[in-house]
Amino acid sequence: MKLNQKNIDILRSKLVPKQSNFIGNKDFTPLSEKVLEVISPIDGKVFSTIAASETEDVDHAVTFARKTFNSGVWANMPPKERKVILLKWADLIEINALRIAVLGVRDNGTEIKMAIKGEPKTAADVIRFYAEAIDKINGEITPTSHEVLSLIQKEPVGVVGIILPWNFP
Repeated sequence: MKLNQKNIDILRSKLVPKQSNFIGNKDFTPLSEKVLEVISPIDGKVFSTIAASETEDVDHAVTFARKTFNSGVWANMPPKERKVILLKWADLIEINALRIAVLGVRDNGTEIKMAIKGEPKTAADVIRFYAEAIDKINGEITPTSHEVLSLIQKEPVGVVGIILPWNFP
């Protein structure tokens, strides 16, 4: 989708459907069935709702994630296959960059060109970096400026439940 006013207006006019908890590739309504309204700072209008998850919802997600982590479905997958999956994810982010940027604009009022160059591009670049790191030797020095030394250390973290305060700019 190209950056032009017509496409921006089409995307902006669409109400984003209610967002539920996404666990194990399935949508789950929060146990409390409560939702939070997402209000655009641009016009003060509700443009979506998100799940108001509570402790039990996080426990469900962590239990599922721990089970999946322990199964080795990702860790035991050949590195080349993991790399292909991550690169495809980055491609999908870039394909949907305008859609993602318009959501960011509606959510926090960022200017559209800044939003396109910021969130989707940065996300795709970071995912591609880690995709390319998958089949590299542990402890390899990554290319950086001369003032910085960056080493790759691969170490499973496991399962976490977090609230990520992500905002832009």
